[in-house]
Amino acid sequence: MAAEKKSKETWGPELEAHQIVLRPLVTEKGTHQSTRHNTYPFEVNLLATKDQIKAAVEELFNVEVAKVRTQTRVGKQRRFRGRLGRLPNWKKALVTLKGENRLEFF
Repeated sequence: MAAEKKSKETWGPELEAHQIVLRPLVTEKGTHQSTRHNTYPFEVNLLATKDQIKAAVEELFNVEVAKVRTQTRVGKQRRFRGRLGRLPNWKKALVTLKGENRLEFF
């Protein structure tokens, strides 16, 4: 039996680049990672895959992406006017750029 090649089908809905990358996460740790390791943190759509995130960052910022790591962050419980509420879950992507590529807004 010959091994069949897996096709890279996208999972979930078709999303535009601006719908995938929601905002950069500008924090002290993120700034440190961007200067030392060329890695930039972003908040991304919960339904986005690593391949979609890579393509979106390359399209939006005209850079080459080496690696994408993701974390799904669980929303925290908060009190509002004496009642318990919950913040939404969100996804964080750590995007490492190739070579001398840089993003100027960090």
